[in-house]
This record gives sequence, structure tokens and C-alpha cells, in this order.
Amino acid sequence: MNTVFTKAHLFRGVYPIFTPAVFVKTLLLCLICYSSIFANSILIAMDDKQTNHLKAYGIAYWELKADREVDWLLNYRGGSFMIHYSTVLERECRLRGVSYEVISEANVKSLLAQIAHPDANMDVVKLHKAARIVVYSPVKVSTSSFEDTDAVLLVLKYAEIPFEIVYDEEILKGDLAKYDWLHLHHEDFTGQFGRNRRRMTIADVQAQENIAKKFGYKKVSQLKLDVARTIKGFCAGGGYLFAMCSGAESLDVALAAEGVDIVPSIFDGDGVDPKAQSKLDFDKTIAFENFVLELNNDDDYRGGGMSFSNINSSSGQGWGDDTNTFFSLFNFSAKWDVIPSMLVQNHENIIREFFGQTTAFNKKTVKSSALVMGQSKSSDRYIYGELGRGQWTFYGGHDPEGQRGFHRMPTDLNLHPHSPGYRLILNNVLFPSAKKKKRKT
Repeated sequence: MNTVFTKAHLFRGVYPIFTPAVFVKTLLLCLICYSSIFANSILIAMDDKQTNHLKAYGIAYWELKADREVDWLLNYRGGSFMIHYSTVLERECRLRGVSYEVISEANVKSLLAQIAHPDANMDVVKLHKAARIVVYSPVKVSTSSFEDTDAVLLVLKYAEIPFEIVYDEEILKGDLAKYDWLHLHHEDFTGQFGRNRRRMTIADVQAQENIAKKFGYKKVSQLKLDVARTIKGFCAGGGYLFAMCSGAESLDVALAAEGVDIVPSIFDGDGVDPKAQSKLDFDKTIAFENFVLELNNDDDYRGGGMSFSNINSSSGQGWGDDTNTFFSLFNFSAKWDVIPSMLVQNHENIIREFFGQTTAFNKKTVKSSALVMGQSKSSDRYIYGELGRGQWTFYGGHDPEGQRGFHRMPTDLNLHPHSPGYRLILNNVLFPSAKKKKRKT
């Protein structure tokens, strides 16, 4: 029997009135309910399909900053991130231009089973609280125009990862205890002001001399040594140290030369200890040993001498024009060598070399206790180690996408959102958020 609905029936509520507007609202409500029930996670793939690799790290850090956990899927599609679904997260991905996939609980289980398979070189690392990040930089006390090409400052800003800046005064006051992660870039811990007159202005030098005077040091080299020792103590006490360019080299040179004058008169008014080389103590260094100092005379500095030691594999070779050389990342076991696996996550394992005051590390000077994670035929580029309760990573070169020479503009990362060289920096930013496992091999 067919039922005929009249207007009276409709007004009595026997049958709902489905106008186009009501239909659309109902459909949207159904979609929202579907998402909340079945689409439990957001997958941020980090393979070639990702629209912005660098900002994806910013999304992961943003979640951690909000006390929400992030799963780092090692070796799965370039080291992807998986995060519990929320409309807020989905909107943030869209705002930052980061591509993502909404996946169901069933797909999550399938994905995790695939990763857990014994034959799969993959693993899941759960990231927890966001690391408190600080950058050691002279921009804290002077104009330091050259610092605007610091790759870590550039990428932290681009990825929208918050950080603070300290310099010598804050370190001597004990402020490093507030942070988990410390970065050093093209810094000179030997007190020779970068060994290059093009890198620092008179105002930059004066700013460092003022700090030395304030704290009762007769020389900037004495100030810098205590800063270097404090940084080493920060790492040994459980902090994470990430250094690039001359920051990595000059830190160990300063530590090895404790109590030895290696600064020429052009910088501090007196000469170099003629027995300086033989007095170096490599037991005090972090990553390097058996290196030979470059003890130039005053005339060499007036001409623009740059090198600290033969730790720098390109020492004495000049800048050159070859930009078509590459270094490769090692492939570690994600299930057994979790720490280095995290630090080499990338969508590419062959990376174009880049240059700096310390371009790369002489293989003969790298301690056997250091783990090499990236190298070229002639040098080690990317190394890791443990010191006391802390960890460190040293990365050769100045700017993964930069050009050679000092007088250059800062890299515009809008032009390099997929930079594999910059991804290595951001791996280190997320690393302290993981529950660390000791290396097995």
C-alpha cells in the first residue's frame, strides 16, 4: 500500500523536510563523525611526495610543544611522521603547506605491522616533549651581519620552530641549564675572532672584549676557553650539542690548547707559544685528535688566513669552484641502531657538498669513538658521539644550499623546501624528544 504524504503530515513532523541547506549540513556532520571514528591518524609522508619537507618538521615540533606525541616512522617513506588525528592539526598542515594523508585505524595497524616485520629495515620511535632549543650566536651582543647566513638560524625560523639566543655572558652565568639542545655555528672558541678580518667588524670584536673585561679576563682567548669548557660540561651533563662549520673545529682546538698560547700578537698583543703543538692535550677534546695547528704569523692574517688546523679537510686548498661533488649517508639498521637512523632520515642519501670555514673533517683526525654517518671519498661530513650522559653531532660546512664566498645573501629557504642537507639539521632538532636506545653496533 502506497502512503501519500500531505502538507498536514509534514507539519505534524511525520516526515522531515530536506531542503538543500539541511542536506549539506547533514552531510558535513556525517563526514565529521566519520573522521573522528575511522580516521584516527594523520600521516605526514617525507618521501618525494611531500610538498614541504622542512616545514613538516615544524609541524612535528608544534605537536610536541603542545604535549602531544609524534611517531617517527624510521625509513618509512623517507622518515615520515604519524600523529593522532585532530582538526586543529589538519588545519595547521594546510596553513603551512605541508602535505598529509588522513588514515584509518585499520590502516595504522597495517602500517605498523609492516614496519614491525623482522625483515623490514624500519622502526617506530615515539617522540615526546619538545626540546628547549638555544643557539649560541654573537647577534646577542653585536650586529654580526655575517651571522644572518647561519643555516640553523635560517631553518629554525623557516620551519617555525621557536628558539632562544645566548652568548658568552649567558653561558658563564649558567643559563645553559635551562635548555636541552645547543647549537654552535661558525664560531671561534680560540679567541682569534674568526681568524679572518672579513668576518667581524670592529664593533663585533669590541663586544667580545667588553664581555672578557666584565668577567675579569685579560684576554678574549681565556674567556672563550671557559665558554668552551662550559659547553663541554653541558653536553657531558646530559645536553645535546649540535655544531657546524668552524664551531665544531674551533671548540676542540680550544679545549686541546688549554693553558697554551696559540693566539698571535695581532689578536692579543703577544706571540704564540713556540711549543704549542707539542703541548696539545687531545684527551680534553670531544671529537678530534692528533690534529696539527695552523700557527700563522701576523702577515698571514692580514692577508685573510682562515684555517685553525688540519681538522678541516679543505685546509690550505682555497675555495675553488667545484660544486658538483657529493657525500653519502650511511644506511643503519633502524631496529638496532636507532640513534644514527634518526639522524640520517632523508628522502635522499646522496647530498651535494657545501662549503664553509670548516668544510669537512679530515678522516685522520676523527676519534675512533665517533660514529661517521656521512662521508665523501676524502672526508667525514657528519659525525655523532656520546659524552658522559649527553650526545653531540658535528656537521661540516656552513650552509647546505649556500654559495661559496663570504659576501653573500642569506639563503631563501622558500626556494629549497626539500633540501636534504637542511633535513639533517632538523633531524637533530627532533632527536632529543625521543626515548633514546643505545647503539648495538
